[in-house]
Amino acid sequence: MNSGLRDYLVLCKPRVVLLMLLTTWAGMYLGAASPIPWWLWVNATVGIALMSGSAATLNHIIDHRIDAVMDRTKNRPLASGKLTLNAAWTFAGIQGVIGFIILYLGVNTLTAYLTLLAAIGYSAVYSIYLKRATSQNIVIGGLSGAMPPLLGWTAVTGKLDPQAWLLVLIIFTWTPAHFWALCIHRYHEYKKTPIPMLPVTHGISFTKLNIVLYSLLTIACSLLPYAIGMSGKLYFISVLLLDAGLIGYALKLQFAKTDNRIALKTFQYSLVYLTGLFLAILLDHHLLIN
Repeated sequence: MNSGLRDYLVLCKPRVVLLMLLTTWAGMYLGAASPIPWWLWVNATVGIALMSGSAATLNHIIDHRIDAVMDRTKNRPLASGKLTLNAAWTFAGIQGVIGFIILYLGVNTLTAYLTLLAAIGYSAVYSIYLKRATSQNIVIGGLSGAMPPLLGWTAVTGKLDPQAWLLVLIIFTWTPAHFWALCIHRYHEYKKTPIPMLPVTHGISFTKLNIVLYSLLTIACSLLPYAIGMSGKLYFISVLLLDAGLIGYALKLQFAKTDNRIALKTFQYSLVYLTGLFLAILLDHHLLIN
């Protein structure tokens, strides 16, 4: 891939967007009472992907100075000067406008406006205000990143049903422990920034305890789809195995004498956990309807 195109792709945070799309598809298929028309699936996928990419690009713009002082992010296109701010603003605007039009005209108005609110919540409310205002930034701001299953659900139903909010709740409770594990791993880098991340403001020990508590909360929420009959035994067995790994890593981190390595493994497993959970609920749903 051309280096310039690669830099624009990096602005979109493609790995994050792919995980968001997986949860979007889960919401679509769980909400659908009949086969999803191909055009609706394509429009919802492309529209949500573009608006998510726009929000991610705006996050790069807002954080480019902070990115420049952290080893993890100093090579990002804006922090390293590979792309200009004007180019990034234009790219974000094009993605956002096209994505909104596709959702508004090709899906439904509810999904279009909900996606717009989620994008504003992440790129403006979280990135500009919450991230810099409180150590609970990722807890409060996590709602925007938890919205994709609801967007997928509304794309096929046009309604805000309780089951869709349950999928949102799983991601919402999963987010803090996921991100705080990364913050512990990158503790010395976050200390260089003005961002009040929990390990810096309240200490690593307090953060590790919160990771355990939020992992337990995530486990409780992950069992609810089975408890209310939204999913079957395949999901139940799969999520029990995933939950065992989640609390296992959280407890290893809690009692680890050296935090850095196990914090990274905890962060990496949390990605496996969420991916596995939504793949399991999709496969379980497919088997139930067949």
